Amino acid sequence: NKTESFNHKTKAFTKTAATMASLRFYTVEMSSSPCLRPCPSSPISLSLSSPRSHLLLNTTNKRLDSSRNCRALRISSSSSTVTDQTQQSSFNDAEMKLIDALIGIQGRGKSASPKQLKDVESAVKVLESLEGIPNPTDSELIEGRWQLMFTTRPGTASPIQRTFTGVDVFTVFQDVYLKTTNDDPRVSNIVKFSDFIGELKVEAVASIKDGKRVLFRFDRAAFALKFLPFKVPYPVPFRLLGDEAKGWLDTTYLSPSGNLRISRGNKGTTFVLQKETVPRQKLLATISQDKGVAEAIEEFLAKNSNSAEDDYELLEGSWQMIWSSQMFTDSWLENAANGLMGRQIIEKDGRIKFEVNIIPAFRFSMKGRFLKSGDSTYELKMNDSAIIGGPFGYPIELTNNLDLQILYTDEKMRISRGFDNIIFVHIREN
Repeated sequence: NKTESFNHKTKAFTKTAATMASLRFYTVEMSSSPCLRPCPSSPISLSLSSPRSHLLLNTTNKRLDSSRNCRALRISSSSSTVTDQTQQSSFNDAEMKLIDALIGIQGRGKSASPKQLKDVESAVKVLESLEGIPNPTDSELIEGRWQLMFTTRPGTASPIQRTFTGVDVFTVFQDVYLKTTNDDPRVSNIVKFSDFIGELKVEAVASIKDGKRVLFRFDRAAFALKFLPFKVPYPVPFRLLGDEAKGWLDTTYLSPSGNLRISRGNKGTTFVLQKETVPRQKLLATISQDKGVAEAIEEFLAKNSNSAEDDYELLEGSWQMIWSSQMFTDSWLENAANGLMGRQIIEKDGRIKFEVNIIPAFRFSMKGRFLKSGDSTYELKMNDSAIIGGPFGYPIELTNNLDLQILYTDEKMRISRGFDNIIFVHIREN
């Protein structure tokens, strides 16, 4: 009965925490932005008696069933798409290092860890030292629609802007038209809610000061909602704001391909924007929006499938699960033991650990070993489980054998097929 009560409370907490996480808001600065052993203890006797505990690996390339219930962890909207056809070759090595540094960062920078911020800052400085296109404000490459991927100072916008631009499923753009519009150069910040709802557009009259700097002054804004035949004015009186409605934006790097831009605003904020995204970013954006994920994974794998000679390795590091093709079962313990939640920590010498945070200061840990069984496939034998609370551990009599097939992996993202033929997507935390 105690065990059943513990499972019930933990399940309720996990569902509540997941709901709260999905309601997280992230913000973008608008005034100067592109819109911007366990110790000895009596073990709890538990086991997994389900016949699914051991997976008979299906290595055929079956179509993912989009009608299956899915569970996704919302991730960075810095991984989103501007165009449908994207080619990694559009970016050089230094640019790809910055793009890789953005993977897994939530809230366009708000929830970035110190290490993530350091990696982004380092990659930005490298690109700025390369200079890119000289006098970018004079180049036609700066014209067009840009998508905000990252900002160093989110959270300084107005309450209304924080409410709408902060939601990860929304996308944030900047339209730059300095020369292609007759006598009316403009910079516009756009929050797109969805194709069915509409957008918020905040416009500014702009002027070129020099080869890097653009001056702007916000003068109008409105909501364009699909279900209304008219625009709804944005409730900010720009005329009364005076200098607060003014600002400037320096472009410190514009890529030779015209697909990546780094800008710095008058409030000291750094912005990373893209016109074109790489396939991995498109997939992660779809996962963040939690719509059509199965199809997006299938499309990604079709374009990035390994050849017969390729053999994907189980790379070391801490890998956080962000999506699986099956909803959690009623037992959180079964979910955790089957890798349906939390993170996988891959260590040297064939060691692996499943880890799930249960409630504050308590986590589930299940250790084991992995052995390569074929090309891109591994056998996982998990046999050391415990509930960890601070320095203390409470062993659980729980073992599990799983097979794992790596469908795709790089230094930042992994797609695999595991327990019960479920598809998993993980991102690397370190």
